Amino acid sequence: MVDSGKDEVENSAGTGGVPVTVRGAGGLVALEGAVAVVVTIVLIVRGLLGHDQSAASGYGTAAWFGILGGAVLAAGIGLLLGHRWGRAIAVIAQVLLLPVTWSLLTDSHQPVLGALLGVVVIAALVLLFAPPSNRWMAEVYGLDPDVPESK
Repeated sequence: MVDSGKDEVENSAGTGGVPVTVRGAGGLVALEGAVAVVVTIVLIVRGLLGHDQSAASGYGTAAWFGILGGAVLAAGIGLLLGHRWGRAIAVIAQVLLLPVTWSLLTDSHQPVLGALLGVVVIAALVLLFAPPSNRWMAEVYGLDPDVPESK
C-alpha cells in the first residue's frame, strides 16, 4: 500500500487542518510585521516631536515601514488564520530580509541584531517550505506534492 503522506498532514495539523509549520511561520511573520509597525509609530512620534533633522525623510521612512510592515503583519495573521494568500507575501518578505540580515552582520556592525533577524528569517523560510506546509498549499489544487504526476 502506498502512503501518500496524508496521515502526516493530519498529525502535523493544528486547529482547522492548518499545519503547525504554517502557524509557526505565521507567528514569526506577524512578529516581523508588528516590529515594522512599531518602528512606524516611533518614526512618526520622533517627527512630530522634532527629533529628526529632516521631518520629510522621517515621515517617508515611516510610510515605507507602515505600508510594508502592515502587509507583512497581515500576511502573518493570514497564515495564523489559515489563509493561503499570506504565504506568498511571507516568502517574499523573508527573501528581502536576507540581505538586511547580512548587512546587519557585516557593514552595520550590529551582529546581535543581525543574528537575531537571521534566526527568525531562516526559521520562517524553513517553516514555510516544510513538507506539511507544501502539502497544505497543494491541497487547494488537488495535488499531492509527494507523488509525481504521470504523463
